[in-house]
Amino acid sequence: MRQTGQIGRLGTTPPVPGRPIIFRWAAVLSALFFLFLTWQIAVGGALRRADERLGDAIGSSGLSKRAAELLADLGNITVALPVLAAVLGYTAWRARRDGVPRWWTRPGTAALTMTAVPLLVVPLKETVARTGPAVMGPGTGFYPSGHATTAAVAYGACLLLLLPYVRGAYVRRELVIGYTVLNAAVGLGLVRRSYHWPLDVIGGWCLSVVLLYVMCAVWAGRAPRG
Repeated sequence: MRQTGQIGRLGTTPPVPGRPIIFRWAAVLSALFFLFLTWQIAVGGALRRADERLGDAIGSSGLSKRAAELLADLGNITVALPVLAAVLGYTAWRARRDGVPRWWTRPGTAALTMTAVPLLVVPLKETVARTGPAVMGPGTGFYPSGHATTAAVAYGACLLLLLPYVRGAYVRRELVIGYTVLNAAVGLGLVRRSYHWPLDVIGGWCLSVVLLYVMCAVWAGRAPRG
């Protein structure tokens, strides 16, 4: 079976930020940090108390509430899922057109990864039962942030699906930076509008790193062998 190193050709493995070993360690550290955050929040530790003070400070900051609302909305499924669907369709079409074996594997796995987000986040919210900022009332279920996780996984899957078709290290680097800034903006909007505490957002990011790593591991495991 033919294998080539050209972008978008047969047998290519999608590039990820940094070396694969770095991505693996990022996933491991993210999982461990998520467990630590979850423990601190569940027991009302010092980190949770500091988190709530920081959240109150950001929530009363000078950032426009309208701008913050627009940023937070980028994590809505009504925004993120159509973007992901468009990228899934495009990359599936490109892979099939280029004759990639099992062309459906990467878009299909990305779709399943997105499906896994609520399956993980909803039970975690119910188990941890964290209360939100005061303006959100007495309800629970704020950790981890579903909006932050949705944005990080949906746009991250888009990024990783598209990178094999992007020529030039500079453009790839800018796309990775853009992805990072976008998710930071979503997180800032969520905290500024007092929809979540900062650690709710960070917990969602940790989950997303693990999910995206598993997605890429599946891709690598099903890559054609020369």
